Amino acid sequence: MKLLVTGGAGFIGSNFLEYMLNKYKNYSFVCIDSLVYKQNEKNLVNIMNYSNFKFIKGDITDKTLIDNLFEKEKFDCVVNFAAEIAVDYSIENPNVFIQTNVIGTAILMNACLKYGVKRFHQISTDEVYGDLPLDSRKSFTEQAILKPSNPYSASKAAADMLVLSYYRTYGLNVTISRCTNNYGPHQSDRALIPLVIKRALNNEPISVFGSGQNVRDWIYVYDHVTAIDLILHKGVIGEIYNVSGQSKKKNIDVIKRILKLVNGNESLICYTEDRPGHDLKYSINSKKIEQQLKWDRKYDFNKGIHETINWFLKNR
Repeated sequence: MKLLVTGGAGFIGSNFLEYMLNKYKNYSFVCIDSLVYKQNEKNLVNIMNYSNFKFIKGDITDKTLIDNLFEKEKFDCVVNFAAEIAVDYSIENPNVFIQTNVIGTAILMNACLKYGVKRFHQISTDEVYGDLPLDSRKSFTEQAILKPSNPYSASKAAADMLVLSYYRTYGLNVTISRCTNNYGPHQSDRALIPLVIKRALNNEPISVFGSGQNVRDWIYVYDHVTAIDLILHKGVIGEIYNVSGQSKKKNIDVIKRILKLVNGNESLICYTEDRPGHDLKYSINSKKIEQQLKWDRKYDFNKGIHETINWFLKNR
């Protein structure tokens, strides 16, 4: 099998590639990434010399590049990690998110249809469901109505709808996974957990939106990539799969936990004005993938956060 992994130099994509390359020696992998963030180049260092791996620098919105790549490589499967993901940036520059997350996805699927690619998997997010009240015990299932709160999550929801329409209208074999907040090796320090680790180690101020009571569900990235692997090989075509970490925590509690583990001082915490439209709580139900595909997590938050801190300490 030959797979195209878009956005494969990013945090989750690079972890996915490393996992798959080590597991499937007889598969071929091509990664395309625009390398907008320079540090992403380092994420591929461990796999660049694999004989069944090839890297292409490019943007999924470049239709000519994508067509030429698909014509040349003759892929069996596309896994689309490529996306703009920073919520704050999406509030300032929504058009960039529409271009990459929606138009880019359409360009990829059009190429799949044109060149006979058998499978397209879309990496989505739990944020497409919107948020819940902090005291809610509800969890969103795959059948929940989409109510995105910001341009980022709205662009991902739009892409999901487009993917499902290509399944019904054109018969493209698609699947979608919607995952909770990831953390682990290779994550950029623009994200909460690596940012807190870095600033705590450097004794720098740690900014917290509002009062820090917002709740997120955390999953160690290894568990996420094993779920994607299962969906690719055993998932039902046309289906959506929620992937939950089952580890819901307040942002402020995550920060204080990290500070304690690295011997940081809570006096580093400073509270700032809340983000516009800031989602309160995320919670999704992943019984479908657990029961149908027999997926389970290897890491709880305690184990995962220790692994993450140790990785950042070794790679400072």
